[in-house]
Amino acid sequence: MARSLSSLAPPSAEVEALYKDIAARDPDQTEFLQAVQEVLYTMGPIFERDSRYLDVMRRLAEPERVIHFRVPWVDSQGREQVNRGYRVQFNSAIGPYKGGLRFHPSVNLSIIKFLGFEQIFKNSLTTLMMGGGKGGSDFDPKGKTDVEVMAFCQSFMLELSKHIGADCDVPAGDIGVGGREIGYLFGQYKRVRNEFTGVLTGKAPAWGGSLIRPEATGYGAVYFAENVFNGVDDTLKGKRCLVSGSGNVAQFAVEKLLHLGAVPITMSDSSGYIMEPNGFTPEGLAEVMRLKNVARARISDYTKFSSTAEFVPGAKPWSVPCDAAFPCATQNELNGDAAASLVANKCKAVVEGANMPCDMAAIDVLKGNGVVFGPAKAANAGGVAVSGLEMAQDSSRLQWTREEVDAKLFSIMKDIYGSCTSAAEEANMPGDLQAGANIAGFLKVAHAMIDQGSV
Repeated sequence: MARSLSSLAPPSAEVEALYKDIAARDPDQTEFLQAVQEVLYTMGPIFERDSRYLDVMRRLAEPERVIHFRVPWVDSQGREQVNRGYRVQFNSAIGPYKGGLRFHPSVNLSIIKFLGFEQIFKNSLTTLMMGGGKGGSDFDPKGKTDVEVMAFCQSFMLELSKHIGADCDVPAGDIGVGGREIGYLFGQYKRVRNEFTGVLTGKAPAWGGSLIRPEATGYGAVYFAENVFNGVDDTLKGKRCLVSGSGNVAQFAVEKLLHLGAVPITMSDSSGYIMEPNGFTPEGLAEVMRLKNVARARISDYTKFSSTAEFVPGAKPWSVPCDAAFPCATQNELNGDAAASLVANKCKAVVEGANMPCDMAAIDVLKGNGVVFGPAKAANAGGVAVSGLEMAQDSSRLQWTREEVDAKLFSIMKDIYGSCTSAAEEANMPGDLQAGANIAGFLKVAHAMIDQGSV
């Protein structure tokens, strides 16, 4: 078992034994085991309080259902292609399974299980009635024509439609699954099942979607960060902020940072990062959105638009001095060395916009040096929160205004921050948002599982 976080007490023998049992079942699922370990190592006070919780955690770490299927489709040259499809229905104790679909070559069962496990806690923290699930495929939409993407999505949904439904499992988008893919998936579900229902979220507003759903994850991370700074009688206004990634989450995190008067200075993709020394402007962000959403170009092309921007190839932005950092790209993008650079440059807070972007060593360094760490299961919950609001709108056949949804999102993120801080204080770990998020998210689900019996 990997070393414990230095800022936490060593795990008890019981916790160590539980982790070893889980790891023995799936020894090659490194991402999933990392997610489980991260939770277990922060839950000691809860397990000591009531021994039943350790038994519940043993059950919680095993998905209720794992669906693995073949996805055959024909490309534009008439060649047959085959991808793997997954849906992990992890826990339904507090509501229907809820979690995105990821289309990316890196997708495997370990990644889907890690995301689904995280989703249990994240959904619990939103206060909405949603269980945890996740799915996806190793299909890569990049470089594919619209016809090819549609062919794949229709084949994928032909199988997935047997296992989902508005009161059973409600997928959404994730990396590689945006409005185009959700549209094709929804159309195929409607065709196969002959029903118009809220089976997917992230839909276009014209046919059942919620306003600000595309913005919600990025906005939510920034709202969470604003609560972090408010907690020490400060705000994000004027703060220099690093943002990694240039996809949906990063784009709208930058947009909300600008709304709140912060100074976002970096964005990135797999080729490197760009730095705007005086911060992005709304016009600069619009150019990034054009490059990534329309032209599907590299972030380096932004330097053709801005004479002040610097492109740093093959690197991540964590060595740039800042007040706050928002990793919004992908899992394990910020390691121990990067965290040490942030500490040396006086970064005050790291707020996870992506799913598990900080590895265990990074969390160790950040917390050990007094940097506030906002974990993804709390800070990244804005997207699924608005997905939950979309489900409510679908059920009532109503659509709320942009202002109504944004206000509800802000309130949910404030409540999540409050739940994390309160749970940490009750566990005698004041200020530890990581422990607070794990404990608060776990307890709601654990009590429901205990109430419902051994199922």
